[in-house]
Amino acid sequence: MRFVLRAFLTSILIALIIQGRMRGLDVVRFSAVILLAIGISSAAFAQSLERIVITYPSRSIASVDLYIAQDRGFFRQEGLVADVVQVRGNIGVTALLSGDAHAINNVGTIIRAMERTDLPAKVVSQSLKKNLFWLVTKPDVKTLSALKGKVFGTTTLGGSQHLATVRLLQKAGLDPDKDITVVIGGDVPAQLQSLLAGAIQLAALSPPTVILAREKFKLKVHGSTLDDLPNLQNGLAVSEKLLRERRDFVKRVLRARSRAHRYFWENERGTAEVLANYLKVELPVALESYRLARPAFTANGLATDKEVEDFLRADAEVLKLKEPVPAVKIFDFSLQREVNQELGLK
Repeated sequence: MRFVLRAFLTSILIALIIQGRMRGLDVVRFSAVILLAIGISSAAFAQSLERIVITYPSRSIASVDLYIAQDRGFFRQEGLVADVVQVRGNIGVTALLSGDAHAINNVGTIIRAMERTDLPAKVVSQSLKKNLFWLVTKPDVKTLSALKGKVFGTTTLGGSQHLATVRLLQKAGLDPDKDITVVIGGDVPAQLQSLLAGAIQLAALSPPTVILAREKFKLKVHGSTLDDLPNLQNGLAVSEKLLRERRDFVKRVLRARSRAHRYFWENERGTAEVLANYLKVELPVALESYRLARPAFTANGLATDKEVEDFLRADAEVLKLKEPVPAVKIFDFSLQREVNQELGLK
């Protein structure tokens, strides 16, 4: 609207100048009117948008739907202006429960917290159904079993990255509780720098950072969590209070992310361009990241009943719970299903 208003007023000004009916100080005055009108229109437009704060833990392709929703204007189509804030996973959970954030992207972290205690939150959408991590070391480490006594850096203790790595280390014959020291190592790009500096000896890196580790720094990639059990890493979690009191607001957020999710599946080049911009990598690296990661994403923001069941059973084993937590305690996909029906997503 503000662009139409600007074009209309500017055309009037040009016509008056051409006709010789306006010159000098009159031009300046009329130009000021144009700028004031544009400013009023812009301010009114900004005030009509509702602010939403969404946290995410690490700079990687795992949060690509948030990047797309921002970059391609899907949040604004829903009348939202999104503050997408990077914080450590456990801090994001705290911000959600205190009301400082409306939603968090790292649902894996809050699921683990909900499995141990009662938290007033629900996972309302699932974007990743498998973890996107590759275990990386210096080239002199030939096998994962050689990491006994070494240090592993992770984003959040008990988060998806940590627990996925634990399972792969167990398969390599290590006891992660005794054989490996786990430290907080920042987000994925920071973990790569710690690995290069020798502060840690193992990192679980996601695209595009794992590609840079392999190609630029010639580090050794040992294996991927893509072949691991379903691991519900990223999606959208909100407080039960927000879901109960502002259900339409949550639905608008889900619509914006679902449009971004559809864009991800249908537009390889556009998605790669968004990734290259947000993650500051070359387009070929972003394209490879997209192709590596694509199989790990859900098609419609939903995990299947079996994927949820397998995930909760595996988590119960790792967390040493007596039995898996009931899915109804953690997940509520009802709004996502409504959005899928409205948008024709299957």
